[in-house]
Amino acid sequence: MSPRTIDQNLDGKGLGIAVVSARFNSYLTDQMTDIAVDRLKTLGVTDDDIVVVRTPGAFELSLAARRLADRGDIDAVICLGVVIKGDTDHYEFVARAATEGVASASEYTGKPVIFGVLTTDATDQAVARIGHAAGYAEAAVEMANTIRQIHDLP
Repeated sequence: MSPRTIDQNLDGKGLGIAVVSARFNSYLTDQMTDIAVDRLKTLGVTDDDIVVVRTPGAFELSLAARRLADRGDIDAVICLGVVIKGDTDHYEFVARAATEGVASASEYTGKPVIFGVLTTDATDQAVARIGHAAGYAEAAVEMANTIRQIHDLP
């Protein structure tokens, strides 16, 4: 007898996916949002099933993500932000709060909340990682399908 196995499924048809994007460092997060949305569409998620929400900064991502994940029509949430180290400790507090908040939103709702917050020492490092947003979209679709399959296990 073979074990019951849940494999990667990147078919986004019928999935509701929300993208929560911080406006702070919008010259970077706007590009990340466009990349994530474009990738979701290539995976089969329709415009009607994609919700984009903007928050002031990375700190506020988790509350919006949690409320979106509470909705019955949202299967996964992608949180996008960019926190660049500066001359003060502010970076540490925002990066930690964003990380813990996104994890908490996922755990609280039982739905995938994908951490797409870049935390870098410099702007050029963030620019080099903008394309990772496509991978965050893939992770959202894969995890939404994984959770559905877990619920459907006999």
